[in-house]
Amino acid sequence: MDSSGSRRRVPRRPASSLAERWTTVDGIDVFYRESVVPPDAPAMVHVHGFGLSGRYLLPTAERLQDEFHTLVPDLPGFGRSGKAPNGLDVPDLAHAAARFLNERGIERATLVGNSMGCPVILEFAHHYPERIDRAVLVSPAGGAYNRPLRRAVGQLSVDSAREPTRMVGVAVPDYLRFGVPSTVRMFRALTQYPSLQRLLELRIPTLVVIGDRDPLMPHAARVQEVANATDNHVLAVQIEGAAHAINFSHSGELAHLIRSFMADRPIVDDPDSPGHARLYEIHRSANLPPVV
Repeated sequence: MDSSGSRRRVPRRPASSLAERWTTVDGIDVFYRESVVPPDAPAMVHVHGFGLSGRYLLPTAERLQDEFHTLVPDLPGFGRSGKAPNGLDVPDLAHAAARFLNERGIERATLVGNSMGCPVILEFAHHYPERIDRAVLVSPAGGAYNRPLRRAVGQLSVDSAREPTRMVGVAVPDYLRFGVPSTVRMFRALTQYPSLQRLLELRIPTLVVIGDRDPLMPHAARVQEVANATDNHVLAVQIEGAAHAINFSHSGELAHLIRSFMADRPIVDDPDSPGHARLYEIHRSANLPPVV
């Protein structure tokens, strides 16, 4: 790695059917994956969670690559991307995401986040409302429910036992690369971020997806209570049997949900996944576009 934090000269075997590419954001080398689709396809950016790279988002992103201009970046400081000199907090990451879109010449996109990626999306929508079409918030983490750090560590320990075993090979190298100092700094920024306030400010169609086995999330009744307080086109859906990393563990169900949401279709079980996890609505705002 050179003085700019570059990792782009390290040869690696491609890990995805998406093209692997590099760009530069604020002088930092940023690694990303991108689908090859017609230029008029709507853009969809997948935003990863705490300490991780975009690699664990690929199972869902790859399922959607033929329908959307799909991008999966490693945000600055994460994964294969270079690090900022002083680290980044949630607003910094949101601004970096906007400048990443600038580099790609993308004016508007739907943003799909998991865990920490959800606060990043909320902050992006706060600063750049004209640049986001829809928001998909999967297992949105942060805030009082994950404080203090020892509680979050306990929640993560429980969750790790509920995720597919193959997730270990994806997550552990990312966490080791992210490092302890970055973990402590980012945890503080994430849990102090005003996620609820930003959610209530949203004025775009928003899909919230939670798993009924996710120890980092409040129970469904609390999620429904929060959704009921909004007037911002919120659709909340629960997937039975899912824990926190839904984009990795339940990619078929999640991709089906996203397609239905994007097309304003009713939320029903995926007919192509019989016998798999059941998904169902727990809240639908009256302000959502009518289903067709």
